[in-house]
Amino acid sequence: MKYKCIIFDCDGVLVDSEAISIGTLVDMAASHGAIIDENFAHQHFLGKSLEFCFDYIADLANKQLPDDFEEDFRARTFEAFQKELQPIKGIHELLANIKVPIAVASNGPADKIKLNLTTTKLIDKFNGNIFSAYDINSWKPNPELYLHAAKTMGFEVEDCVIIEDSPAGVQAALAGGFDVFGFTNHVNFDVLQQMNIPLFDDMAQLHLLLQ
Repeated sequence: MKYKCIIFDCDGVLVDSEAISIGTLVDMAASHGAIIDENFAHQHFLGKSLEFCFDYIADLANKQLPDDFEEDFRARTFEAFQKELQPIKGIHELLANIKVPIAVASNGPADKIKLNLTTTKLIDKFNGNIFSAYDINSWKPNPELYLHAAKTMGFEVEDCVIIEDSPAGVQAALAGGFDVFGFTNHVNFDVLQQMNIPLFDDMAQLHLLLQ
């Protein structure tokens, strides 16, 4: 394997959480008078910070969101994750065949990352190598999270590859000087194709890219 460390995004790469998160956000936005098409939300919110998403909703609704909006969003999505969340197809098999250190680096808070990885029985694969943007107060598309993860893991940028599914995450990886592979789906394919990175649409293909 040509890389010494593999750093994964979480939502949409390890766990199939994006539909739950985006759907909840769209429903909550509508209850405050901000009507957002779900496909639009997937394209524009994917990989962005919650602050960005909430500001967009508040601007569209032309009013300040309630103080407990984030708390309500977290509670609703956490409950749905525990009931419905599934691992990305093929991810267990992929991780079982990787022999180098791996990490997860996500814009989400650490408790959400750990909940999602525990629910999908992936938590033990990462040996505690879990990095949250909230820990360093810097969110993708800024590169600091990936740079922090690589440094903490003890690797140089050129030793690592990033696995992403969002334009914001790809931007973060490229800005940090990392190689990055893009996991595509029907929502993100067109935009990732324009970013000039290797793409794959199933984990068996990623296994080949990593060789």
